[in-house]
Amino acid sequence: MAVQRVLVGVTGATGMLYVPSLLEQLHSQKVEVHGIISTAGAQVLRYELGMDQNDLPFVSQWFAVDNFAAAPASGSASYDAMVVLPCTMGTLAAIAGGYSGNLIHRAADVTLKERRPLILAVRETPLNRTHLKNMLTVHDAGATLCPPIPAFYNKPRDFDALAKNYTGRICDLLGLTDNAGDRWQGEE
Repeated sequence: MAVQRVLVGVTGATGMLYVPSLLEQLHSQKVEVHGIISTAGAQVLRYELGMDQNDLPFVSQWFAVDNFAAAPASGSASYDAMVVLPCTMGTLAAIAGGYSGNLIHRAADVTLKERRPLILAVRETPLNRTHLKNMLTVHDAGATLCPPIPAFYNKPRDFDALAKNYTGRICDLLGLTDNAGDRWQGEE
């Protein structure tokens, strides 16, 4: 099944430079994107990129983080996948515990219960035992953990290239493979 519609949750961890890159790559592969941004996510987006959610490109619909009547609160909304980028440890903990404190948590819970791909770009360092236990819990529930760890083998020329390589990896995990040029090819 080809991915045609993805829900992107943006939470308050650092790493906002990855969000526009992911949205651009999804758009270039004709994937419709809907979004939810947490209150802290909006604050960090303003701080790191000087943007608000409406400045982010290629999101066809935004849902309020406190709107539990929005489409992503139900499995009948039928998103093909969900990505939380960046994913705070608080969001990870809520998902691991099945706690729906906001629409991002609820949508992630729905994604897991419907057995659809859920990719969590967890962002924290160093990690404590609780973080590790929560990561294992969501992994066992079916989520994919994909921390935003940059690759340097492709010798990125700037932050945009670094972000594109990482978000290309997320697209790979979604089964979208138009970014073959950034993959490790091995030495000749």
